[in-house]
Amino acid sequence: MTRSPVELVIFDCDGVLVDSERICVRVDAMVMADLGCEFTEAEIVERFVGSSVEVCTAAVEQRLGRRLEKDWQQKYEHLYRTALDADLTAVDGIAEVLNRLTTPVCVASNGDHDGIRRNLRLTGLSDHFAENIFSADDVATGKPAPDLFLHAARSMGVDPGLCAVIEDSAYGVQAARAAGMRAFGYCGGLTPPSRLEGPRTTVFDDMRELPGLLAAVTH
Repeated sequence: MTRSPVELVIFDCDGVLVDSERICVRVDAMVMADLGCEFTEAEIVERFVGSSVEVCTAAVEQRLGRRLEKDWQQKYEHLYRTALDADLTAVDGIAEVLNRLTTPVCVASNGDHDGIRRNLRLTGLSDHFAENIFSADDVATGKPAPDLFLHAARSMGVDPGLCAVIEDSAYGVQAARAAGMRAFGYCGGLTPPSRLEGPRTTVFDDMRELPGLLAAVTH
């Protein structure tokens, strides 16, 4: 068993717990083309992975040169559900990591509650988090603002300075730093290491390394 010196480990969901980013990027490209503003998959990774709905909407509206309907994304939700049902798996090594950690854990994701819980059920990870799941819907502003991580820490009763955040996107590590938390940037997915590097951030590419990295943290 590995005991971390931090008091709470906050996991992002997409790309950290569930290997959904590759699936969603493919669907994103289809959605953007249908809207009439094509983005390459490389652009989507750079601009949208880990972002909030507000960030995505603003970028699409800028490229289109017009406003979108308030709930424009709802008409496409079935495409994401179908693709995830067919192909979603847990991130390699994450189940082993969650079984080893003795520190309290929670999820804080820019996704909505239903989507987070559904993806955790699909990959068999739900039992590790119980009700300790937080969504950008719970706060005024999602990542890269620190609000969601601060909300998670407050709800779990842990000082932000004693939290470690596990993220795979530039927006996520920015939010962790802004919240005064230690960030661990997982680059085993789509985001290159260079976009995760920065102060109080450890970048790693094998999820099985995480317990050891957490144990090495000093305050």
